[in-house]
Amino acid sequence: MQLARRQSTDTTDQFLDLIADPFQSEIQSSSILAAIVWSFVASGGLFLLFCWLRPRNSIVYAPRAKHADEKHAPIPLDRKPFSWLQALKHVKEQELVEKIGLDAVVFLRFLRMIRDIFIVLTIFGCGILIPVNVVGGHSFYNRYGNVATLMKFTPQYIFGAKFWAFVVCSYLFQATVCFFVWSNYRAVFRLRRAYFNSSDYQSSLHSRTLLLTHIPQPSRTDSGITQLVEETRQTQDLPRTAIGRNVKDLPKLIEAHDEAVRQLEGYLAKYLKNSDKLPKKRPTCKVVKEEQEIYGNDKIDAIDYLTDRIAKLEVEIKEARQGVDQRNPMPYGFASYTHIEDAHAVAYAARKCGPTGCSIFLAPKPHDILWQNLPMSRATRRTRMFWNGLWMVVLTIVFIVPNILTSVFLSDFSHLGLVWPSFQSSLESSPTGWGILQGILAPLVQTLMYMGIPIVFRRLYTHSGDVSKTARERHVTSRLYAFFVFNNLVVFSVFGSAWRFAASVIAAKDQGIWEAIKSAHLFSKVMTGLCNVSTFWLTWQMQRNLGAAVDIAQLWPLVWNYVQRKWLSPTPRQLIELSAPQPFEYADYYNNYLFVVTVGLCIGSLQPIILPITAFYIGIDVWFKKYLLQYVLITKVESGGRSWKALINRLLFAILLSNAVIALVVGAQGIGSVGSVENGDMLYAMIPLPFLLLAFKWYCKTSFDDKITYYSTQPYSDVEGTGEAGSPKQKKFDRVAVRFGHPALYKRLMTPMVHARSRHLLKEIYGHRSYTDRNIFEAEGHRTSTDRAAPTTSLGYSEMYMSEMSPFDVGKADGKALPPVEVVAEEDLDFENFKKRAEFRDEFGGDGELYGRPDDMTSRPGTPSTFKTFATAMLYGEGVHGSGNSAMSSSETKLGDGIVDDAAEDTSYEHGYQPTPHTDKFELVDVDIPATPLQVEDIVGAGRKRNATSSSGQALLSPEMGMRGNAGYFDVATRDEDEDTSYEQFRQGGSAIH
Repeated sequence: MQLARRQSTDTTDQFLDLIADPFQSEIQSSSILAAIVWSFVASGGLFLLFCWLRPRNSIVYAPRAKHADEKHAPIPLDRKPFSWLQALKHVKEQELVEKIGLDAVVFLRFLRMIRDIFIVLTIFGCGILIPVNVVGGHSFYNRYGNVATLMKFTPQYIFGAKFWAFVVCSYLFQATVCFFVWSNYRAVFRLRRAYFNSSDYQSSLHSRTLLLTHIPQPSRTDSGITQLVEETRQTQDLPRTAIGRNVKDLPKLIEAHDEAVRQLEGYLAKYLKNSDKLPKKRPTCKVVKEEQEIYGNDKIDAIDYLTDRIAKLEVEIKEARQGVDQRNPMPYGFASYTHIEDAHAVAYAARKCGPTGCSIFLAPKPHDILWQNLPMSRATRRTRMFWNGLWMVVLTIVFIVPNILTSVFLSDFSHLGLVWPSFQSSLESSPTGWGILQGILAPLVQTLMYMGIPIVFRRLYTHSGDVSKTARERHVTSRLYAFFVFNNLVVFSVFGSAWRFAASVIAAKDQGIWEAIKSAHLFSKVMTGLCNVSTFWLTWQMQRNLGAAVDIAQLWPLVWNYVQRKWLSPTPRQLIELSAPQPFEYADYYNNYLFVVTVGLCIGSLQPIILPITAFYIGIDVWFKKYLLQYVLITKVESGGRSWKALINRLLFAILLSNAVIALVVGAQGIGSVGSVENGDMLYAMIPLPFLLLAFKWYCKTSFDDKITYYSTQPYSDVEGTGEAGSPKQKKFDRVAVRFGHPALYKRLMTPMVHARSRHLLKEIYGHRSYTDRNIFEAEGHRTSTDRAAPTTSLGYSEMYMSEMSPFDVGKADGKALPPVEVVAEEDLDFENFKKRAEFRDEFGGDGELYGRPDDMTSRPGTPSTFKTFATAMLYGEGVHGSGNSAMSSSETKLGDGIVDDAAEDTSYEHGYQPTPHTDKFELVDVDIPATPLQVEDIVGAGRKRNATSSSGQALLSPEMGMRGNAGYFDVATRDEDEDTSYEQFRQGGSAIH
């Protein structure tokens, strides 16, 4: 019993000793060798795999090139394994701006900048510090020959005047970083000005639109918004304004509907996996909490339940949309100007504080807005930010424990053997094998532990009130960087030294606290610990090469695509999404490179070998990411390079932290050896560094930031070369109320997709339902399909079949036979056939720009209005592939033998929405549409012309007219050219736009 207690005590003492100094024993040479082999050999193998697979699998290695329009398509590549290198070499930066967007170009420029920084730092670090450390160590340590080679490169064994080399390098490092930042700041400034002057930006609506939040109650009208912006900065032209309206629970209903559709598709895909015979047991599922009173708590038939739930939600969505007009205005709104200069001048004037406490800033793209956060009050934002900050602190503290355990045991398996005797036996019997695993496992676990953190941070910032997705990404980048630097760098590297210092102080407490602290030599212990841990960061930095190779090889998409198709039961929607280009996660990648840079700068002064390894990793990743952004990945929401300033701020913080590490080393190794006076001179010599850095930051801010953010700080009438005469009027299609309408009011509801091979089984699935059961949701006259996204007709890519004839209405199709389902053939399960559908395009194509259909262009029609002018007539057209943003669809798929179109008689539409005619040719026609419901004469059949007539019989769309483009609508709510838009009109109770 005593022996067991003694062993337990010894194990505890050893554990505490290891925590005090996790890197006290030298890392085995086999683990370093394993890290090198694992990094370069595995990376090289993945690179060759990519070169071989690239020309053979365009779905994984060139989806963006396949689906982009002519303007955004990259250079075509031949089938040679290395042809992609030459194609990337000759692409100019300005060409990339047009093809992949400014966000991607700024990302690549940031990579090239830090690559060049580390190439220069390699010359300074390896050329100055390594000779000083190696040569200087011989004089002070008589057993220097027994020291590992990598440890000789650290300043652990030098003292005194030799540290002037570190002081010189601190200036050289900071000057190098500042020079490249200044050079690239100017380049980004030129790119941003060119972006402002581009035709896309000049013709977009968001470029001259302002977003106002926290609008006080008396100003929550269109005219009230005009007064607010006029108080901020008067302009020659009055803006068109639109106050937001309360959509209440409509977004949640749509989200629940889409989730139910996906669940139904999943159950149907598994149940219909064998197209020859249905399984004996039908799938079951749990009922959602709010419906348990109706259905009970037990599992019920999943197909019937989800079909019924979808129909119910469609009715609720329809009723909610009808009632939007009567609801109260919200504390946010939009103001759109004729000239970009006017909008930017007002935003610049209100950058610190808007009138009466409201916030005024440049509006994001409509697709970029987080609509649920716009009505949020300042008090709610502050409360949520407080709780989010608290959660981040808790998360940071929680991750300290696994960080400590990783640094103690995974970085050196001999430590684990001290507290686990049986493992020690295995370690002694196979030292080489465990050494190889040690070199691989610790950096790998360190990376995998943090993969879920970005997802958590995105949810926290969405909850806390960010108004746009791009702003959220910038905030996530900044918080991720702070989290990683503290947890992965500071805690991981310094905790052991701090623990040992605390233990020394406690042991010497009899001398007095202050004397104990002085005798413990805190700085020396921290410096020694950092030198020891530098070898771990060397292996970690080597494994970044493997991460770059995994990215270019698209290993995860390749494996996941194969697994889903081979062993799972993917739905048609999932198969379509698998072939779509995936979004590029800027926050994740930016954080990764910022952290790599911080490790390189901070540890590079202690272990200079890290500098060339970092330069090599970033150098190859510049090429890899250049390929991925052109051929594989897309920018989901384009911000025009707005992340640049946040990146530079963190890069400057990294060099500041690096100087702090050098100051720590200089202060620690001079004390008690050569004398504190000389050492004090070294520290005094480093005092100007932070002040020089602050001055450089101030210079960049005053010279570039405003010009990068704002097109102009002066209104259009004040800009030289412009005058009042000849100022163009606003375009007729500048509908701020329409374009910036809440998407919940017009978003098409998804239709469940089923594979065509299982169409003959659908009647068997739903055949057990009685006539009443199948149509309980139309008992009150509701047409549940009017909100539904129209399955593509024969002009598109889905198969349609004629419905059974109604037994009660001769000559009419039986619309009550089966629920609406879209049947998709095997050969059509490709994103190319559905990329213009909003339900796919929004997730895998941003605002549609990649496919030639940007929704924010003022020369093109936009989306249905969200405000009180719903009572006016509006017609929205759909493209040949069923694309568009219309709220309603005039057609639906009825399972059977053909096409049934519901745009004919007896179809009811929401207030403000009108049926959509489908034609094989499209041309936009300016006609006057009366504010009365339209009647559509629908002729069923592929490619047949449809005529739309008003209630008075006036032809609105003739067969010769059609519609132009893939989306269009008529909005008679826009002002006429002769309409009075003066400020007095507002003051008299008028409104520029309703």
